[in-house]
Amino acid sequence: MTQGEYSLVGDVGGTNARFALVERGSVELCAIETLACDDYANLDDALSCYLDKRGVDGVREACLAVASPVRGTRVQMTNNLWRFDIEEIRTQFGWQTFKVINDFMAMALGVLHVPEGKLVHVCGGPGDRRRPRLVMGPGTGLGASALVPVRSGWTALTTEGGHVDFAPRDDTEMAILRILQARFGRVSVERILCGQGLLNLYQAHAAIQKVSAPLDAPEKITAAALERNDPLACQTLQHFCELLGRTAGDAVLTLGSSGGVYLCGGILPRITDFFLASRFRRGFEDKGRMRPILEFTPVHLVAEPYTGLLGAAEALGNPEI
Repeated sequence: MTQGEYSLVGDVGGTNARFALVERGSVELCAIETLACDDYANLDDALSCYLDKRGVDGVREACLAVASPVRGTRVQMTNNLWRFDIEEIRTQFGWQTFKVINDFMAMALGVLHVPEGKLVHVCGGPGDRRRPRLVMGPGTGLGASALVPVRSGWTALTTEGGHVDFAPRDDTEMAILRILQARFGRVSVERILCGQGLLNLYQAHAAIQKVSAPLDAPEKITAAALERNDPLACQTLQHFCELLGRTAGDAVLTLGSSGGVYLCGGILPRITDFFLASRFRRGFEDKGRMRPILEFTPVHLVAEPYTGLLGAAEALGNPEI
C-alpha cells in the first residue's frame, strides 16, 4: 500500500485500540486490527506496529477517536496511561492532516453509517426522526454523545455525560453511594456503568448483604449472571441494566433526543439476551409525568463492532470537524 492511497482511522479506548484504513473520501473500512493498549507503551508505538504490520509506507491524513476529553494539542487518556501531543504525532508520522476527536462523538457519527440489520430494537415507539438522537454506552468507561440535526445533515456533540453524578433513589442505592464515596469521593455514574463499575456494584451489593464477593472481574460477573447460577451476579447485572436505563432516560429529557437512543460500547453486545429481558426499559421509562416522551422514543442496541471507526472516517471527510 503506497502513501496517499489510504487514510488511517482509529478508535482508541481504555482497553483496546482499533485501527483501519479507508480510501480517501470513503467510510468503507479495510485492514481492521485491534491492539491491546497494555501491550504498548504509548500511542506512537501502537501506530507504528499497525502500519508496519499492514505494510503501509505512509498515509497523508488520519483521524483518531479517543476516550478522553480533547482540548488543545495535549491528550491524556481517561482510562489508560497513554498520553500524547497531537502535533508531535502528526510530525512524527509525516501526516498532512491529523484529527483527534472524542470517542463517543465518533460513535455518534458512526451510527449514521450502521445498517438497519445491525440495530436491535430494545423498546420505544416510532420517535421523531427530526429530533436529536442520543448515543450512549458502557465499556471501559461510560460514553455519551448526541446527533443534532443541522441544515446540511447531522452534527455530533462532544460531551462527558458519563461523568454526571450518580443519583440514588432508594435505601440500597444510598448505601451503594456511601460505599463508593468512601473509595472514590465523588461518585459519577461511570463508577457503576462500565466494566470496572460492574465490579464496583457487585462488591457494594455484597457488602450491603454481608455475603462474600468471590468474583473479581466484570467478565466473570456477566458469565455467572448469564448462566443464572449466581444470585448476586444476576442481581448486580439486573441493577446495572436498570441504572443504565435511568441514566439514558435522563439524557433523553436533557437533550430532547426523542429521535432515538443508540446504545453502543463493548458490554451490551455480549449480554444481548439478558439485556433485552432486563429492567432497562423500566428504568428508562420511569420518569413520572414525562413517561410518554420516553415511551415514544425508540431505543436500539448497536451490534456493529466498528461504529467508532466508521465515525472517525466520517469525521475525516467532514471539513467542519
